Amino acid sequence: MSREPTLPTSLTPVSQSHLRLLDQRLLPTSEVYLDCKKVADVIVAIQQLSVRGAPAIGLAAAFGLLLEMDDYPDDAGIIRERLTAEGQALISARPTAVNLSWAVNAMLSFAASHAANLGAPGWRDRLFGAALELLEADRSACWRIGEIGADLVRTHPRVLTHCNAGSLAVSAYGTALAPIYRAHSLGAPVSVWVDETRPLLQGSRLTAFELMAHQVPCQLITDNMAAHVMASGAVDMVLVGADRVAANGDTANKIGTLGVAVLAKHYGLPFYVACPWSTIDLETTSGADIVIETRDAEEVRTIQGVASAPDSVPVYNPAFDVTDAALISGFITERGLIKAPFFETLREASQLD
Repeated sequence: MSREPTLPTSLTPVSQSHLRLLDQRLLPTSEVYLDCKKVADVIVAIQQLSVRGAPAIGLAAAFGLLLEMDDYPDDAGIIRERLTAEGQALISARPTAVNLSWAVNAMLSFAASHAANLGAPGWRDRLFGAALELLEADRSACWRIGEIGADLVRTHPRVLTHCNAGSLAVSAYGTALAPIYRAHSLGAPVSVWVDETRPLLQGSRLTAFELMAHQVPCQLITDNMAAHVMASGAVDMVLVGADRVAANGDTANKIGTLGVAVLAKHYGLPFYVACPWSTIDLETTSGADIVIETRDAEEVRTIQGVASAPDSVPVYNPAFDVTDAALISGFITERGLIKAPFFETLREASQLD
């Protein structure tokens, strides 16, 4: 799979006490980085969507958890107490994407399993090393997702996608965009319809930016054009990312995904979800149990800071919706292509650890 030297990196662990995050709110016109040196800095960056995408916010939290380690005394009990408190604060930053809690809990579990060595010489290095392993695992998972999903894209080369599930949403390569990049690198005649993704325009600002950097042919459409494009016969498949997948296959993703899935079902188009295994939440039974984040009304009343509605109009602004498992053709994960019945096949894949 080709790498993307022209694309900025969503997060860079500069050191144990310094995490650099790309401020994605300003893309594609400005490339600005936030230097986080406190846990609170990372929490704000996650809440304000400076860093976004389920895997990326999980990784940001894993490194963010460690930023204030230099202030901890070399006392195992105090270290675990502080890590737990900081971890809970990070998890509460956004409720829907499971990768956030998954990454924090992975770090806390590592600390617990090495409790005897907390406070001993090198304990900070060991925790930082654990976070680096999560980063490398994400890169490997995304690469594998690209390899596994490439054949689907090669046989269904006209793809419609929603929101951004590319390099900017992960450590590298992407989830939903990774199979597109891989198929394109293999010479497939790939073209992508890019949903604008209101209200924050992750499709137009980020996905179009990524695809153009990779020289993948694409066309931008507003969200309400998707039905027309499908009806015209110009789409072969839909490929999206995910923020949480329940045990039965119900999937939370950026608001608008459900509508795209319903349209795909109507027009007989396959609808695939690409995500790392860390997005699969077998502890959540169904989509009805997924907490849906609601966000500030100004995100809808304005577009890039410019008023687009009366300033006092009431607004409902859910950040995500849940696509019923019955609308999903399969999940592309690093563990393989998983198809229905999802309650059984997801659990079978979970045994591949």
